[in-house]
Amino acid sequence: MHCPFCKAVDTKVIDSRLVSEGNQVRRRRECLSCGERYTTYETAELVMPRIIKQGGIREPFNEDKLLAGFSKALEKRPVSIEKVEEAVHRIKARLRSTGEREIQSRNLGEEVMKELRILDEVAFVRFASVYRSFKDLNEFREEIDKLAKGNPNSVHP
Repeated sequence: MHCPFCKAVDTKVIDSRLVSEGNQVRRRRECLSCGERYTTYETAELVMPRIIKQGGIREPFNEDKLLAGFSKALEKRPVSIEKVEEAVHRIKARLRSTGEREIQSRNLGEEVMKELRILDEVAFVRFASVYRSFKDLNEFREEIDKLAKGNPNSVHP
């Protein structure tokens, strides 16, 4: 690893610890040239399936887009970033566990709605209204009624 301060190639690991429930290794490093210390994180690279958009375009899975979707739905809602990251982690784990190389964007949207329904019902309705393109107030009302009744099928159309 190159030193981020002086770009030297000789660095040594001072300390290593498991973090993020054992899914990541945190390493404290010291540059042998300039003496500066810095932290690196090591995670396993797990291949995510490509996303097939509705128009047939295929694109790589983008965690930043997923987080942005959660952030938009959860704007001004009392949900911690830790809870959002846990939800994203669960979605990624479910997508990887399918073993598929490609998945429909619709499937990813349904996974997001499952997690939002657990995290915050208002955020769930916000996301669902855009995702499902609610046409009028009655569609909103129907979804809210399903939510109020605790209908687990309200995630699926």
